[in-house]
Amino acid sequence: MYLGIDLGTSGVKLLLVDDAQRVVGSAAAPLTVQRPQTGWAEQDPVDWLHATTVAMNDLRSRVPNAVSAVRGIGLSGQMHGATLLDANDTVLRPAILWNDTRSHAEAATLDATPAFRAISGNIVFPGFTAPKLAWVQKHEPAVFAKLAKVLLPKDYLRLWLTGEYASEMSDASGTSWLDVAARAWSPELLEATGLTPAQMPRLVEGSHASGQLRSELASAWGMGRVVVAGGAGDNAATAIGLGTTTQGTAFVSLGTSGVLFAATPAYQPKADSAVHTFCHAVPETWHQMGVALSATDSLNWWGKVCEMAPSALTQELGATFAPQQPLTFLPYLSGERTPHNDPRVRGSFVGLDHTHGRTQMTQAVLEGVAYASRDSLEALTSTGTGIDRVMAVGGGTASPLWLQILANALGIPVDLPADGDFGAAFGAARLGRLAETGERVAAVCTPPAVARSFEPDPAHHAYFAQGYATFRALYPALTRAMAASAT
Repeated sequence: MYLGIDLGTSGVKLLLVDDAQRVVGSAAAPLTVQRPQTGWAEQDPVDWLHATTVAMNDLRSRVPNAVSAVRGIGLSGQMHGATLLDANDTVLRPAILWNDTRSHAEAATLDATPAFRAISGNIVFPGFTAPKLAWVQKHEPAVFAKLAKVLLPKDYLRLWLTGEYASEMSDASGTSWLDVAARAWSPELLEATGLTPAQMPRLVEGSHASGQLRSELASAWGMGRVVVAGGAGDNAATAIGLGTTTQGTAFVSLGTSGVLFAATPAYQPKADSAVHTFCHAVPETWHQMGVALSATDSLNWWGKVCEMAPSALTQELGATFAPQQPLTFLPYLSGERTPHNDPRVRGSFVGLDHTHGRTQMTQAVLEGVAYASRDSLEALTSTGTGIDRVMAVGGGTASPLWLQILANALGIPVDLPADGDFGAAFGAARLGRLAETGERVAAVCTPPAVARSFEPDPAHHAYFAQGYATFRALYPALTRAMAASAT
């Protein structure tokens, strides 16, 4: 048996997978996000350990024999979060999460230093880890003075599981401290934020062992010797679960954020496109990724406004796509990454008239998120990464209409996997298996069967071409309007 542990923003999920890659058990426990100020997002790392314990106890209560047969554990986690420890491994402050934008000024300062893009291959986004540390150094100097180790969220979980300070390449790529080509920490980039390599965890490949489960936990959970793999950041772990590890394979995620992810056999950065160029979770492989910060988050927000469940909103639209009077939704509720790198822009409906009601606005939300994914596709294409079809995952895939809209907006087929769990926890379990067995990546990380494919509808090509052109034109107009209102 192999256990995948996915530390997400809203909860911890455990998935137990057997040698035939069948899911034999799962459990989850919720987490909450604290937002003490506008633009801030924090969690107490101790809550991650508690949630994992709750989920593990639940899993053991239902499949104790399967849990006792676990030989490898893989970790997946929300990326970029700054978990700060003192010399006694005491947490110094709440972890600053991936969707926290307080450090936008520090990010701009670091990004203006040419070494960051040259070495990391990426823009220094406000959500990345390095600007968070620059913010702490400036605003919380007493905390910064006590800092002994900086860990990413899943790596704090690893410390508890194994006693090891370790991270892996895919998650480390999102810190702005990694030399992504060399797959190693950059002393120069660390020094630029007042840190040293000694304050960072050692690096391993995601499919390699990072340590062993501590004997105390192994005994408490009824396990024997268990290898803990390096693991992966959440998107790279999802790619492992979907078999997105070779050139030409790609997926789109309609989760809290929207992600377009493509595996690449070589390092080919183009930072000014706002595409993320990261190491993959397996050796000698990289990936490129476009990120829209509010995908299902946009529909969830609209559901709160309407006091309706998101699923009820999409069901109101029916199963068949129909064009409507022009109405554009810009899904920038938390700012945007690809292609704008703009943490301060905010969302908008544009073109409202008397013909528009709730259903029309719901459709505009679905279309706006799809156009944001099209932005990511255009950005990846500009780097030389070709994508001719994608696998779709995430909560938004429960709506067939949204998948059809996505295929129409992207102009490429969108495949829906057959029933099963192929997300980050499944990918983490695969990495746990690879670390324990040493099998070939291609033998383990196979793609799932396709349940249904959504082809772009030629009858609606003109509608989506015009809709996307309007979407692209509105961003600069929106930023000008926001700047004018601010003055």
